Amino acid sequence: MSALTDRINELSRKAKTVGLTEEEKAEQAKLRDEFRAIFRRNLGIQLENTIFVDEKGNVVHVPKKQKKD
Repeated sequence: MSALTDRINELSRKAKTVGLTEEEKAEQAKLRDEFRAIFRRNLGIQLENTIFVDEKGNVVHVPKKQKKD
């Protein structure tokens, strides 16, 4: 993940200074999509393991997201 974010940041800095080639723009878009997918997967796992305790001491799990057809 660190190498992924490092490359995204490197391309971002280059885009702001000298600009990107078409190949680099495509690489940047691909890397950002990959980063978003990893982020969503990790967030989903974190939410699955999150619990709330109400004022009465009852443990309540976060409801699972219903998928749209």
